[in-house]
Amino acid sequence: MDKQKYIFLIIILGSLSALGPFSIDMYLPGFTAIAKDLHTTPNKVSLSLSSYFIGISAGQLLYGPLLDRFGRKMPLYIGLTVYILASIGCALTTNIDVFIALRFVQAVGSCAAAVASMAMVRDLFPPQDSPKVFSLLLLVVGLSPMLAPTIGGYVILGFGWHFIFVILAFMGLAVLLASRFGLPHTRKPDHSISLKPKPIITGFTKVFMHPQFYTYAVSGGIAFSGLFTYVAGSPILFMDIFKVSGETYGWIFAFMSISFIGVSQLNSVLLRKYNSEQLVYFGLALQCIVSIAFLIAAMNNWLDLYGTIAMLFLYLGCLGLTNPNTSGLSLAPFSNNAGSASALLGAMQLGLGALASMAVGIFVKDSMIPMVVIMAGSTVLALIVLLIGRRNITVLTETTDTDNVMIH
Repeated sequence: MDKQKYIFLIIILGSLSALGPFSIDMYLPGFTAIAKDLHTTPNKVSLSLSSYFIGISAGQLLYGPLLDRFGRKMPLYIGLTVYILASIGCALTTNIDVFIALRFVQAVGSCAAAVASMAMVRDLFPPQDSPKVFSLLLLVVGLSPMLAPTIGGYVILGFGWHFIFVILAFMGLAVLLASRFGLPHTRKPDHSISLKPKPIITGFTKVFMHPQFYTYAVSGGIAFSGLFTYVAGSPILFMDIFKVSGETYGWIFAFMSISFIGVSQLNSVLLRKYNSEQLVYFGLALQCIVSIAFLIAAMNNWLDLYGTIAMLFLYLGCLGLTNPNTSGLSLAPFSNNAGSASALLGAMQLGLGALASMAVGIFVKDSMIPMVVIMAGSTVLALIVLLIGRRNITVLTETTDTDNVMIH
């Protein structure tokens, strides 16, 4: 594959992956404005974030078998159409409960793009290149937290929060057109794959029971829920507790993303010398140290605004190291059922993220401590799962440049 085509595919696949994060991040500065306009509270508005995570998690399981049965493109087109219509509905609604429900539908549509993107990485690139490709996708996806909240803050200031969802609808349309004309058909429909519930459940069970999958998917998903905790809690933390403006919050959010995205790109360099498994262990151990230190500082009231930003910056950097490698290691053993494996991986990550964000909506009100407790607890649990799960892996399907198989 020539370099120009490689870059072109990465940009389109990254755009597919970024649609969901843009839908999450762009409206965050509008929590207070939405609450005021829909006669509710910011905590109730945060449930629209939880419903989005639930929708995108459930939708992953729907699209996985569809992508394997009908090929990658037709389910993708249908999902993006649903996303566009739901985005328009969010722009027009005047009721908070309807808004929360439409966010669920919007998520179900957008996750077609996320699952298709991950599956097509497995289709288009060899397993040993997967961590590098995922790191590059994170670079494209990284434009979301860097740009979306900042843009959203100024859009809300100039045009109101409704216009955010008009923009998202047009983004969905642009991604749909790019997918139609820019992506190859990477997989032919396979009508031998059944869409009946029992075979689908059996297929997901077979994927999940692979020791390498459940070890890295579960530990990686639990660790990655810390990001969702941060995303859900940051509007309350910065705008309600530290009293910064929506525009300032957007800039803080953009600055934070530099850590996650920067380290994810450093991961590509580190893979030249270390394998994915080593980087996962190092990343999770460092994340444990940072999160526990963060919790101790928060409980002793040692952190002001800048100290809080510094601790979150370090925490998100650790996630930039662990996520590409746990994703690559989780999917490496699968080829024919890459769509189902990608869907299950995404569903687990986003389902755990939904639980974390719901906990934020319930417990985070006038203190950062509950948010930090969730982040630290999930990190420690992820490391425990990794240490226990690796005992059941006898042959590791590796995804580095140097080794395809590593015997323990």
